[in-house]
Amino acid sequence: MAELVSPSRTYGLVDILDRVLDKGLVVVGDIKINLANVELLTIQVRLLICSIDKAEQIGLNWWKTDPRLSTHAHSAIPPQSQPASAARQQESRHGS
Repeated sequence: MAELVSPSRTYGLVDILDRVLDKGLVVVGDIKINLANVELLTIQVRLLICSIDKAEQIGLNWWKTDPRLSTHAHSAIPPQSQPASAARQQESRHGS
């Protein structure tokens, strides 16, 4: 029982980070700003901190399909020049 009250081992930053990344950490919170009983702003925070291996175990893998983060993902973001060329083609079709 004495070990529970005053543990003989101290935890370093590496030990804490290893445990957080292995098990995961969830932070959830809401911030609401009201003025005269009128809600002006609501911020909902949902934060999950874990390793990539742990994220894949629980079914998260959005970084694999995000073209900003993965070269293997199909680009859903049009190139910058594409909207301009589309606008030029539309103008030429309408004779503007």
